[in-house]
Amino acid sequence: MASMRDLTLMGRLGYSFFMDSRVEAGEPKITKQMTLAEFDRLFPDETACKEYLMDHRWPTGVKCPRCGNEKVYELKTRPFHWLCKKPCKNYRFSVISGTIFENTNYKLLIWFKVLYLMLTSKKGISALQIHRMIGSGSYSTAFYMCHRLRAGMFDPDFRQLMGIVEVDETYIGGKQANRHANVRAKYHGGGAANTGKTTVIGAISRKGNVVCKIIENTSIDTLNSFIDETVSNKVDLVATDMSAGYREGMPYYIKRHEAVDHRAKEYVRGIVHTNNIENFWSLLKRGVIGTYHNVSAKYLPLYLNEFQFRHNNRKNADIFGSAIAGC
Repeated sequence: MASMRDLTLMGRLGYSFFMDSRVEAGEPKITKQMTLAEFDRLFPDETACKEYLMDHRWPTGVKCPRCGNEKVYELKTRPFHWLCKKPCKNYRFSVISGTIFENTNYKLLIWFKVLYLMLTSKKGISALQIHRMIGSGSYSTAFYMCHRLRAGMFDPDFRQLMGIVEVDETYIGGKQANRHANVRAKYHGGGAANTGKTTVIGAISRKGNVVCKIIENTSIDTLNSFIDETVSNKVDLVATDMSAGYREGMPYYIKRHEAVDHRAKEYVRGIVHTNNIENFWSLLKRGVIGTYHNVSAKYLPLYLNEFQFRHNNRKNADIFGSAIAGC
């Protein structure tokens, strides 16, 4: 008789076979992520959370967060606490020292649940909803926790995009028609600067990663600087729209640049299109409109971190572990 472990393994193999057959049929492959039941089994208490954080933060062994020294001494009287004698001169630290979880009154289990909810919500989850679910003392507490987690989703190991790369910009902000008359009077004419919107530029590699950031304007120098920073000099093709900034501001090493003319109702010409980056913009804006309702320019970079991280780890079965490792 097969054991429970064997049955589980056979179930997983059957699931994998089913998924592979769907891929062969032309359907997109879905990466299985942790379910709510699996989350509860993996993190039954605070100790399990601290062990998980320790393993993902220091996969090769505990190191001092200040100097990186590997010769640290575990404090027997205080679990998950260590002592760095040299060169930090008896510096005591814990598993949360130097992380976004430091100096907080909430347990790691609550932080982990909030992070899980953010990662499994395709269009994000509002701080007000988090406030209702965890029963935080105030909305500002949930708002603070969400922003700390978004800050931890920043990718310090960014790699320049290769292959076929699409570049485009979008504008985040309310519609003029929805504003009060006295507010509309402040903004007139065209362009983001005249409408009070925030300009965001992005680049995406086909079937790869996306990177986006806030820019002050769409001048040739600004667009050139962004492309030079994010696109590899070994790129096969850069696809854009017909904006003059892209036509005149492309870095010298870009051997092939082609554009589609949206004004002429041209959206695809062979492999030349910007549909992938526009799909990402659509997801971002649906999150802003439907989930957050209002995002200020001050905190918009943190929301961009969140949407970039979810997109770039969409094929990562351990997206939660990757997020914890970056915290």
